[in-house]
Order: sequence, then structure tokens, then C-alpha cells
Amino acid sequence: MAREVARRRTFAIISHPDAGKSTMTEALALHARMISEAGAIHGKAGRRSTVSDWMEMEKARGISVSSTALQLNYRLDGPDSDEITVINLVDTPGHADFSEDTYRVLTAVDAAVMLIDAAKGLEPQTLKLFQVCRHRGIPIITIVNKWDRPGRTPLELIDEISERIGLTPTPLYVPVGIAGDFKGLLDRTTGNYIRFTRTAGGATIAPEELLDADAALEKEGDDWINAVEESELLSEMGQDHDQEMFLAGQTSPMIFSSAMLNFGVRQLLQTLVELAPPPRGREAIDETVREVTDPFSAVVFKVQAGMDSSHRDRLAYMRIVSGEFERGMVVTHAQTGKPFATKYAQAMFGQTRATVDTAYPGDVVGLVNAMALAPGDTLYVDTKVQYPPIPSFAPEHFSMLRAESAGKYKQFRKAIDQLDSEGVVQVLRNDIRGDASPVLAAVGPMQFEVVTARMKTEFGVDTSFQPLPYTLARRTDAASADELGRQRGVEVFTRTDGALLALVSDKWRLQYIEKEHSDLTLEPLVATAD
Repeated sequence: MAREVARRRTFAIISHPDAGKSTMTEALALHARMISEAGAIHGKAGRRSTVSDWMEMEKARGISVSSTALQLNYRLDGPDSDEITVINLVDTPGHADFSEDTYRVLTAVDAAVMLIDAAKGLEPQTLKLFQVCRHRGIPIITIVNKWDRPGRTPLELIDEISERIGLTPTPLYVPVGIAGDFKGLLDRTTGNYIRFTRTAGGATIAPEELLDADAALEKEGDDWINAVEESELLSEMGQDHDQEMFLAGQTSPMIFSSAMLNFGVRQLLQTLVELAPPPRGREAIDETVREVTDPFSAVVFKVQAGMDSSHRDRLAYMRIVSGEFERGMVVTHAQTGKPFATKYAQAMFGQTRATVDTAYPGDVVGLVNAMALAPGDTLYVDTKVQYPPIPSFAPEHFSMLRAESAGKYKQFRKAIDQLDSEGVVQVLRNDIRGDASPVLAAVGPMQFEVVTARMKTEFGVDTSFQPLPYTLARRTDAASADELGRQRGVEVFTRTDGALLALVSDKWRLQYIEKEHSDLTLEPLVATAD
């Protein structure tokens, strides 16, 4: 057990949209030799699409709107090595409208890779996700991507990260060649030069040539001298890697890369293997800690349906926290106390699945037809344990959903229940509106587009949205509900989890109610905007 845990690394990539997250995910799979050719977000000239972006909406728009899991077996010293590290990569949505899905993923990982654009630097969505990582104590590795395009200088990017988020970057490598003219990397640990060679379209692993300092100087001249001077300056400023400070969330190892050209990808894999922490114990709601060597337990962090049009099944992603998982074992569902059979357990590689017989802490396993499971649920054997629930984000967009055809009402209801249980949107109901036209609440409007698309493709139901005049939500209670319902610009709903939510037209109306009715309960939800 100890050996299996020690060789596992579970992480997520966080970034702003269009920073290259899905491309980097594809490049990592290529370097781990799980695929033979890297795909592209927008396939051109017959080039395949990425394995992680499998939804039609993702392929059409070139964005990630769902989280997927990839398990990679990586041999640190080359394909013939016996030393294999199991890397569990949980790919996350980059778009801000799906930040709630990303938050769930971050409850299931031990480290994060913060991907930033060489030209744009830190962007709003990256900043938000960084704060979540900091709150959860997740150590971060920083990747400056798109170094093959014009961008800022390394020191500018380093200074911005230090000043804006208080995280000190400690580059492990310094790029040789300015942004837009990426030639290779100076390895700050050995002083050697790793020179890259482009491949056709960046679809295959980029060959690397290792040169010592003298050969690098002769080959690259001033570009090598500039890289050496930058490395020396970083050392003078104390920005060399310190493992304890990294694990404490004070510093971040930094790598410069081009995911599109597959430059710097192997270096990222090496860094994950050598520096990222292995799985560790987790604190339960009763404040006890379930260690990785304790009996089996796991957390469900995502539920997804519609991955295979041939099978109307539902997949629950669980992160194993402790103990050994064996397919077929009967576990207990902590929320209901009922037994749950794990006969159909699968490992995922994007949309592709394979039966998994055994798994260990850090691994992500999909349970098929897990109708009783929801994000945040706990599964265990032997001694009972229950981990803290995953909170729902504060919705900011509200619309009423209708089926275009009354004859499709049965499919419509089934679809709503499924999308609600997956956490695609929050479903709100009250006695006045009834069940025929439920109100959907979302963090971002693109969630509504996903609902419309999936209703059509998976259930054959055409739907339409009618926006409602509300902009924020607050948690309330039964004692306050009647009075709030009498207020202008306010409507009270019950969410599926039983929470009472008061929808308010705008912040000024909220301020007025809080002033005039200070006795009413109006509590902010997680990630509520100021």
C-alpha cells in the first residue's frame, strides 16, 4: 500500500480560457505515450481532436465545459525504465461560467498546475482558482505557456505573480530565446542546455538535445548568455527551489513551455513526479483524519451522464482517499447508510473507458449507473467516515425552462432531474410556479447553453429559456421566507438539496431589505460576488 501511494500524483490544471489547458493535457498524454499523436482543439487538415474535450460543444467552440479524468503511466527515466509513476490528471473547465465544476475537481487533487499565457500573464479566472487552491492548501506548479509566441519577459511575469498573488516563483528552467523565438531551456539545477527541435504541426514528441554550457554558448551565443544571467539574478534574489516552501504554498516551481510544440512538457512531467506530493490523509467532518493506509474510503466529486450515446448510463467520479479499492466490493454510502455495489468500475481516458479491478489512494475511478450518488458524497468500508460536503456556488443567472412540446414532458422531467443531480445547474422550485417550468440557476449563462444542447441530444427535447429579473441569491430560512416573499423584487425558492434561496433583483434592493428588515435571514453563498 505504501509503495502504491508513494508512486501516485493527482493534480489538476487551472487556467484562464485560451491559455492552452486542453492542449497541455493532450501533450502530457503524448509524452506519457498514452496516445501516439497529439490532437488539436480545432482539428485542421484531418488532425484529430483532443481526448479531454469530447463533448460536441467543446469541439465546436474550442473550449472546455466539462471536467474529465486521465490516468497516465509515466516512466521517469524513459520507456524502458521499471520506475513507473501513476499520474492522475483531472482536466477542468477553463471558462469562468463553469468555475463551480472546477471547484469540485480541486477537492479531489493533491497539487495544481497553474497555466498562464506568456503574453497575457495572470488573468481573472486564474486568480479566482488560485484563491481556491490557497484556501485548500494545494501546492502549485506554474507553467508559462505559449513561449513560442511573442510575449513578455520572464522577469516581468515572475514579478507580476509575486506582486499580485504573493506566490514566489522559483524557475526550475530559464528559457533560451525570447518569447516568440523559443529554442530550449537552461536547466538551473545542472547548468545544461536542453535544445528542442520542432516537429510537423507539433503533433509528435519534440526531440531534445542535451548540451553542456560550453556547447550551448557556442550554439546560441547571446541567447545563452542572457539565460545564464537571468538564472544568476534569480539565485541572487533567493528564487531557487525549496521543497518545504513549495509544499507550504509559499513558492511555486516554474517552467516555460509551448504545449502546441511539445516544448517543456517532459520537464513538467518530471517536476510532477519529483516534487508534487503523493496522496495524503483527509480530515472528516468530525475532525478525525482518515490516513491513506486506513480502510477504503472515497469522495464523489463529479457525476456525468451522456458520455456514450449508445448507453444511457451515469458515471460518478470518485477520488480514493484511503485503502485499496477492489471492483465488486460492497461499500457504504455515508449519506444514506445504504450499501452500494461496485461491480461496474471503470478507469477513464477522456471519453474512453476501461474496466478497473484495483485502485489506490489518489486514483480516480468511475462508478457506472451510480444513480444514488451526488457530488460531495462519501463511500467507505469498515469504520464509518464522512468527508465535508462540497458547497454549491452562488448563482448569478436565473431562467425559467420550458419544453417546446407538451408531449415530451416525461422526458423533460427526467432530463431536469439528471442534470440537477450532476450539478450542471441548480434547480429551484416553489408552489407558485409549479414543476412544469422549473427555474434554473447558474454561475454563468453558458451553463444554460449546455442544458439546451444536452436536452436535445440526449433526451430529444427541444427547450426554451425565459430569463428572470434576478441577479443574486441569498440563503434564507423558513421563518424569513413569508416576509421575503412579500417584498418587491424578491422571490423565494427551494433548491433540490432543501436549501431555501431568496432571489433578489439587484444589490440595491438587497441593501434596502437588509436595512429595513434586519431580523430576516439573508446569508451569502460560496463565491458570492462582492
